[in-house]
Formats: sequence, C-alpha cells, structure tokens
Amino acid sequence: MKFSGKRRAIFPAILLSLAVLGLVFSLMGCAVREVILATTTSTQDTGLLDVLVPLFEQKTGYRVKTIAVGTGAAITMGQRGEADVLLVHDYTKEIPLVNSGDGINRKLVMHNDFIIAGPASDPAGIIGSKTAIDAYKKIAAAKALFISRGDASGTNSAELRLWTAAGISSKGQSWYQETGQGMGATLAVAAEKNGYVFTDNATYYSTQKTTGLKVVFEGDPVLLNVYHVIQVNPGKSNKINGPGGRAFVLFMIDPEIQRIIGQFGLGKFGRALFVPDAGKTEAELGVQ
Repeated sequence: MKFSGKRRAIFPAILLSLAVLGLVFSLMGCAVREVILATTTSTQDTGLLDVLVPLFEQKTGYRVKTIAVGTGAAITMGQRGEADVLLVHDYTKEIPLVNSGDGINRKLVMHNDFIIAGPASDPAGIIGSKTAIDAYKKIAAAKALFISRGDASGTNSAELRLWTAAGISSKGQSWYQETGQGMGATLAVAAEKNGYVFTDNATYYSTQKTTGLKVVFEGDPVLLNVYHVIQVNPGKSNKINGPGGRAFVLFMIDPEIQRIIGQFGLGKFGRALFVPDAGKTEAELGVQ
C-alpha cells in the first residue's frame, strides 16, 4: 500500500504528538504519586517522621513532601488546599477545619504531654506547684525569663490558653520573649538564656542532652497533648492528592504503625515519646 508524500508527512507529526501526550501523562502520574504532609514541628524534631515516612513510601509507593511548620500554619495550608494531609495537635483549630468541610477523615493518632522546662536553679520556684496555672503565676510574679514559640503553633496556642486562664497578659512583658521558631529551636534559645519554656515532652526528651534544661513542672491533666491526622478535602482542588492523603490517614492508624509509634524513643532516649491512640475515643483520653 502506497501513501502520498502528504500522508507520509502526517505520521511523524502524529508520533510526536503521542510522545508529548505520553510525557504529559507521565508527569501527571509523578505528581499524583507525591503526598504533601503539613505537620507540627514536634513530629519532625523528635525524629518520628524519619521513621514513619520511609515506611509509608515503601508500603504505598507514594513519595512524601514533608512541611513542618507548626499546627497553625499547617491548618492554614489545608484551608488553602496546599497540602494533602495534616498531622496536627490543636483541637481549637482542627474542629473548625472539619466543620468547614476543608478537612475530612480526622482520626486520633497518639498523645503525649506538655511540660514546663527551665534551668535547674528554678529561679521562680515553680517546682512543686500544684497546677500549671500556679506555675505560670509564679513565673510572672518573679518576672523570670520565659521563652515562647510565638508562632501560632499547637504548642503556642496551648501555652497562651494557660496564660489566659491564669489571668496574666504575658505579651509585651520584658520577661516574655518570642522566638517565632519551632520547638527544637525554641528549646535551644531557652537553654542559652536560662529561661523557662512550654514544650511537648517528646521534643524535650529528644533534645535534653544538648539543652541541659530540666523538667520543672508536669502532670497537670490540662497538659494533655493530642495528635490527629486529617485528610484535606480533595473536593477543594483537583491539585489535591485525595487517594494519597487518605492512604496516609489509614497508614497512621494501622495497628503495626501504632505499635511502632508506641515504641519510638525507647532505644535512643530510654523512654517512649508518644502513646498510640488509634481506636480510642477522645473521651477516654479525657479531652475536654
């Protein structure tokens, strides 16, 4: 069968178009295989994600782009459709996200506790305080240096709620300083300046050897620190990886991953840094 020169010229053009189309679909496929995780800095600073992310990638074939920015910023990313899934710890921001429809598939993952760390000399004398509010009042009365993240993170939000409950306006005080940084960096500043700091105990214990800070207050039930995983609603944008986000949610509550979370820290720090909670209710944990 013979073809005219005009028809023969069409075939290279068709082949080129198919090649370009194949490249486009290939690139689209690569993009879909990436999962953007926006999360609090504590999951990064403790090294937990260094363990979990490779396991997720191996199990699912997805690649994870982790953005550790603090809960407030992570939730904002979810609202804007700039992430596929969130791992966060501030119910005051999580519930509105879900109620608005921007977040779906919210699942309880784990918890630890907040503590107050500070210099061993304890200049405000808060060791032995009965409640976190009592400890805060002593810090304010002594005008002892307090280092805050000041970054609208879940930890910072919990810290500020306690100042409010204590009836103290901390912002603007000469003894109250904000770093605007993550938990690990803020602990380092507190250690350098011999100040008190409000922190999750996981990041504290994972950095204790380098900071030298001591636990000066812990154990108040109001210091419970609960983490949830939340899928960003893929209906917000066709750029959101819905299957990937859902896969990460299911991964975090998988019994085997929960076992790994419960053992994390035992070998390196001599204590577990998180308590796995998948399948429990918030009422069981005493969440208000």
